[in-house]
Amino acid sequence: MATEVKVPVLGESITEATLGEWLKQPGDAVKADEPIASLETDKVSIEVPSPVDGVMGQHAVQVGDTVQVGAMIATIDAGSGAPAAATAPQPAVTASPVLASAAQPAPAAGDSPAALSPSVRRAVLEHGVDPSTVKGTGKDGRITKDDVIAAAATPAAPAPAPSSEPQLAPSVVAASGRKEERVRMTRLRQTIAKRLKEAQNTAAMLTTFNDVDMTAVIEARTKYKDLFEKKHGVRLGFMGFFAKAACLALKDVPSVNASIEGDEIVYHDYADISVAVSGPGGLVVPVVRDADQMSVAQIERTIGDFGKRAKDGTLKMEEMKGGTFTISNGGVFGSLMSTPIINPPQSAVLGLHRIEDRPVVRDGQVVVRPMMYLALSYDHRLIDGREAVTFLVALKNAIEDPTRILIDL
Repeated sequence: MATEVKVPVLGESITEATLGEWLKQPGDAVKADEPIASLETDKVSIEVPSPVDGVMGQHAVQVGDTVQVGAMIATIDAGSGAPAAATAPQPAVTASPVLASAAQPAPAAGDSPAALSPSVRRAVLEHGVDPSTVKGTGKDGRITKDDVIAAAATPAAPAPAPSSEPQLAPSVVAASGRKEERVRMTRLRQTIAKRLKEAQNTAAMLTTFNDVDMTAVIEARTKYKDLFEKKHGVRLGFMGFFAKAACLALKDVPSVNASIEGDEIVYHDYADISVAVSGPGGLVVPVVRDADQMSVAQIERTIGDFGKRAKDGTLKMEEMKGGTFTISNGGVFGSLMSTPIINPPQSAVLGLHRIEDRPVVRDGQVVVRPMMYLALSYDHRLIDGREAVTFLVALKNAIEDPTRILIDL
C-alpha cells in the first residue's frame, strides 16, 4: 500500500511553494525522515521528508510546479527498493538545465553513489559545477561543500566527444557565436522583485546621505579584535558597532523605527534590526531581535550565525519575519554609494558602504581619514527630512566617538 507524501505546513500565512528539485527518483530506496524533495517558499528552501521507510513512488508534480500546503506530491511504496545507484526514471526536463543536473545523485568513492546534502546542492548551483565530476572527500566518499568550491577553482578538463544521444544545452548559440541562457527565476527571487517594486510604488521614498570618519572604530577594532575573539568566540566586525549606534539613534528619532498601518502610525519601543545577508538564492534579511538589549558581542555572534546559515540555506522563516529597521552593507562588495530600498512595512533602511581613505579638513588642516558614506532611505510619508538628518548625525556621532555607545549618549 502506497503512502502519500504531502506538502507540510510551511509557516504562518504561507499557503504555497514551488518544487525546487527532487532528491529521490522513482525506485530509489528511502528511509523515514529522509529528504525526498526540496520546496522553495517566498523566504527559504524547505526539505520534504519521507513519512515512512519504503520505495520512492511516482512524482505527482514536476520541478517548477506550484504546490499548495497539504497537496500530495508523491507516493512511497512498500518494499526495500533499489539503491540510488540503480538506473531510475529521470524527472521531466525543466527550463533550468543547472537544476536538472544538480538534482541527480552525485557519485561517491567506489561503486556506491551518495546523495548531495542541501548545502552541497546549493554550492553546486552557486558555482555551476557538475557534481558528477567532483571527487568526494567526505565520509564514505560523499561530496562536501569544500569539494565543490575546490572543483570550481580548478580549470575544467576538455569536454568529452559529443554523444549521439540528444543532450539538453544550457545555452543557445546564435549564428554570430553569441550565447543566451534562460534560467527560471527562483520563487525567492520573484518575491524579492515583487516586494521591492511594491515598496517603490507605495512609499514616498527619499534618500539622505552623510559620511562618517571610521578612525575611532578601526582603532578600537585593531586594538581589541584578538582579545574579543578569544573571549567571545567571534570576530569583531563593524556591524556590531553600527547596529548599536543605530539603536541609539532610533531612540532619539522614533519615527525612523515606526511603520504605517492603514491610517495609523505604529511606534515600537524595541529595535528588531533586519540585517541583509547574501545567500545563493539572493539577498535575505534575518532579524536580530531586541538588538537594543544586546551587547556588541551578542550582535556579532548572531549576525555571523545568520550569514553562515544563509549560505547553507538553513535559515528559518520565523527568523526573517518582523523587523523594525534594516541595515544593508553593500561595502563588503565594494559599493561606494547607493540608495537602498525600504523593506516593507518598515519605514527606513540604512546603507553602509566601503571604507576608503579621503582628504578631509580637521582643525584647519587637510588630513587623510578612512571615510564611509552612509545612506538612509526612508518613507517621506512618515519621516521628515529633518528627522532623517538628525538620525544620521546621531549615528555618525556614535561611530566617530564609540564611547557614546557605552554610556548610552
